[in-house]
Amino acid sequence: MAGRGTEPGAGVVTSAAGTAIAWQRIGSGRPLVLVEPAGGYRDFGSLLPLARALAGDRTAYRYDRRGRGLSGNTPPYAVEREIEDLAAVADAARTAAGGAVPVVYGTSSGALLAMHAVAAGVAIDRLVLFEPPLDPDDDRPAETPFTAEIRRLVAEGRRSAAADAFLAGVGVPEELVEGMGPAKAQLDAVADTLVHDCVISDATRSPLFADVRVPTLVLDSEGSSEDLTGWAASVAAALPDAVHRSLSGGWHGVAEADLAAAVVAFVGG
Repeated sequence: MAGRGTEPGAGVVTSAAGTAIAWQRIGSGRPLVLVEPAGGYRDFGSLLPLARALAGDRTAYRYDRRGRGLSGNTPPYAVEREIEDLAAVADAARTAAGGAVPVVYGTSSGALLAMHAVAAGVAIDRLVLFEPPLDPDDDRPAETPFTAEIRRLVAEGRRSAAADAFLAGVGVPEELVEGMGPAKAQLDAVADTLVHDCVISDATRSPLFADVRVPTLVLDSEGSSEDLTGWAASVAAALPDAVHRSLSGGWHGVAEADLAAAVVAFVGG
């Protein structure tokens, strides 16, 4: 089934629960699936420049996570449904590559989703995780107060307020929020899906790490806050087969050329 009819290398896969998930393919080489962070999708995301930077070495697959862009959002939400979505894209990438199992790159909450997918048995060759947010308190409630607040604001129809609360709660610097300008409306439009990322975070507990049994590179930016860099180091230490690297960059971000070089050095061309 075609997606974005005139856009080259684009299509739609159907996940196990019947949800349509839209994707785009860029580049050539063995497959690599990119998983967006909270609020990210193909028209409002940070991963297109990385996909282009990788294009000479890998075939990168970007996709709209459920409820964003051109993807569906069959209720009720569960982490398992997002795992199925990622599995469907990874399977499509593997089929197109003649059976080559894809690498998965996830950033922020997308990195958490990638770990859940591996733990659930999705066929993934290697993982690259950029600054996975980690709550080290395994005694926290099944739904944290932060998740409940975002869910309440969304239920009240206050999408912009939900997005504002999310950005503030995860520590996005004020100058970066102000710099979003008119693009903030694109985040507001998918603010209901920020609850999905909160649920994934709440579901990420330390027993998960033992089941993430693929070679993994955990990256962070030297310019990020201490919580983000500390979480990256903690995740790398907890995984069975992981290495940790810090790259030069700003808050929660690294130049795409440097990221691509680190990814290719780890996974090969």
